[in-house]
Amino acid sequence: MSPENFFLALKKINKTAFQFILQTKLRIRNELGRALLGEFLGTFVLVLTIACVCAQAIIPKPALNQTIGVNLGVGLGIAFGVAICAKISGGHINPAVSLMFLSFKQLAPIRFALYSLVQLLGAFFGAAIAYLVYCDAINKFDGGTRQVYGTKATAHIFASYSSPHLGVFNGFIDQVIATAVFCLLIAHITDKRNHYPTWVQPFLVGTSFVLVGTSFAYNAGYPCNPARDFGPRLFTLIVGYGWEVFSYNNYGWFWIPIIAPFIGALLGAWIYQFFIGIHVPADEQYEIVTTTITTSQHQREMQPLAPTKESTPHNEAQP
Repeated sequence: MSPENFFLALKKINKTAFQFILQTKLRIRNELGRALLGEFLGTFVLVLTIACVCAQAIIPKPALNQTIGVNLGVGLGIAFGVAICAKISGGHINPAVSLMFLSFKQLAPIRFALYSLVQLLGAFFGAAIAYLVYCDAINKFDGGTRQVYGTKATAHIFASYSSPHLGVFNGFIDQVIATAVFCLLIAHITDKRNHYPTWVQPFLVGTSFVLVGTSFAYNAGYPCNPARDFGPRLFTLIVGYGWEVFSYNNYGWFWIPIIAPFIGALLGAWIYQFFIGIHVPADEQYEIVTTTITTSQHQREMQPLAPTKESTPHNEAQP
């Protein structure tokens, strides 16, 4: 077939039919499989964009991104990471958020485990692509010697590292409180009784993280996400930053962004439930009850005062 005939044939293919062919051949049939694919991609986009935002704040002198630019970029990364996969997985892109929904009985334990795994993988590969993009710039900046701390350090492009003033206990509290605030806001945004449109929820989640960033960034950079921190940390271990990515601060930091966000997520989520969630009227239930009462009253009014031959036991039993 000549190229001209080939392109003419392509033009004759209906766009909808072509999409149908793709879906029938490539679409994953298993709903859980689709959800895992979505969580992987959402977390990948999140970490890729965050790492690139941080690279532009660390490598160039003067920095292309200042503090507010970093916070805004991170918030947008979260917003679009959530938006990408919200339709098929819920858009968690964070094991701590998945744990929150598990505690609400809105996520099965097996899904929580699998979501956490693919989120970790998505974060790992997101960091890898960001490194690929900025590898030459990093080499120019540090002279090819990868450093975790110091004036030429670049490890914090990919994962969080506590400030020199921060102790272990205070660092743990920092991550618990920051994640608690974040998940409290997520619990509010995703509560259906608050009637936020689904299309706006990802951007509210992203905006809430901008708030967290502008409030909690000073101590350690507000990771608030075990996958987002641990996946890139593993990647930096592989590409030459060495065991120092774990031994930094005498092993007094790397485990905190893994454990503390889980505690913070539960704390923030259930603070919302106890103070707000359980007290919000369930509009849909009230509407159903009202409809039932109205229907029952109507049936009473329509029933005869005394049974007739047409009346049946079922009709007599109606309230």
